[in-house]
Amino acid sequence: MIAARLPAPLLLALMAASAHAQAGNDPVGASAQGDVAVTIYNGGQSLVQDERRLPVAQGRNRIEFPDVSARIRPETVNLSGPGLSIVEQNFDFDLLSPDKLMDKAVGQEVTLVRTNVATGAETRERAKVLAANGGIVLQIGNRIEVLRDDGLPVRVVFDRVPPNLRARPTLSVTVEADRDGTVPARLSYLTPNLGWTADYVAMFDAAKQAMDMQGWVTLTNNSGTTYTNARTLLVAGDPANGGGRQGGFAPGAGAIDAAGTESGTRERLGDYYLYPLAARTTIADAQQKQVSFLDVQGTPARATYEYVNGWLGSSAEPMSASSVLKFSTSKQGGLGDQLPAGTIRVYMRDARGDPQFIGENRIDHTPMGSSMALRTGEAFDVKVRPTVEQRTRKGTDRWETRMRYTLTNARPEAVTVDLAQMGLWGDSRVVQQSLEGRRVSAERMEWSVPVPANGSAELLVTFDSRY
Repeated sequence: MIAARLPAPLLLALMAASAHAQAGNDPVGASAQGDVAVTIYNGGQSLVQDERRLPVAQGRNRIEFPDVSARIRPETVNLSGPGLSIVEQNFDFDLLSPDKLMDKAVGQEVTLVRTNVATGAETRERAKVLAANGGIVLQIGNRIEVLRDDGLPVRVVFDRVPPNLRARPTLSVTVEADRDGTVPARLSYLTPNLGWTADYVAMFDAAKQAMDMQGWVTLTNNSGTTYTNARTLLVAGDPANGGGRQGGFAPGAGAIDAAGTESGTRERLGDYYLYPLAARTTIADAQQKQVSFLDVQGTPARATYEYVNGWLGSSAEPMSASSVLKFSTSKQGGLGDQLPAGTIRVYMRDARGDPQFIGENRIDHTPMGSSMALRTGEAFDVKVRPTVEQRTRKGTDRWETRMRYTLTNARPEAVTVDLAQMGLWGDSRVVQQSLEGRRVSAERMEWSVPVPANGSAELLVTFDSRY
């Protein structure tokens, strides 16, 4: 069977051969980066600023910058330094690999080294690479041979590494220098695939009506390059990236009941909040790194239930209410901080005292002072069934609808369900209600319905609406 890619033994040999060749031509040692600062945004895009000292001669110079991001956006590159002006720049993204070595060797000669498994003796012969797409086709003397993945030991030795293959992502820049000497220069560029997210762990204590919350920054680097000993600044916000208006198209998880209006002491940049890491850190390629940024103990929180009826209609069967954790981000009686968008995972201790996961949900960027209602799952024992009892036409475009909401509670303690009716027009009104509710928006009414332990309750509401 012809391997779709290079045979496994050959891959290992190529890697060894390429490493040997690179040791003489393009060594992979310590990072060539200088003093690196990385600004990382929520959307997976980052600004890299790399300060290096460049030896230049007066006139035109070609300068290579190894160890830039493999996903660099070349159109965003800026090189600044006293007496330097950019003439031309190129990004060499054809990186050295066993597959690339063989691709570039098509039409060239290589050395095949075969090992006799019985005696250990090696034989060598020259071969011309005819093709490397879908398998390796070689011309050895007067015969044509296909390398097969048959488990027999075979190595390929290359005479050299092609000049257009790089062991590391490299940016080459042609500059005009006005004098000889060593110039301090700053290379800056944008790169995708280097981003961060916020993750939160909340431990809820139902008896104390309080929770502990810890916030973690998770850095993820898939840019193809390691950033060594970098000054790192995280930006919480969503800068536009040329794709049009950001807001309005991606609604959040709906965890904010009321947006806060408090200001904190955290540093800002325009409309964004900044989270500088306290110490320099190395952000390795293909790595996730976590750093704590929030640790609050004993903030007030309470568990409740919520049910939302999407329109003035009936449900065929009782539906589970949502389990909701309510808390505040205010300075007084809350978390006392802004919350970058991320996922909150909630835990409770069981009867044995062990923490158990009870649900998670995402939040949007949340200002300080916000009232939060985090939906963590569906309640097992608390159900709601909406029923249209009567619907009567009133005039040409008005209707009167009488709704009955039946709430049941199989828990051994009383609960309160925040019941919401959606789908109301701005000129809709409540004609009658068995429990006083509140209008929270043009299309939403809410009632806080107490339901006794191991019992049921009913809410009766008559609406006058356009449709």
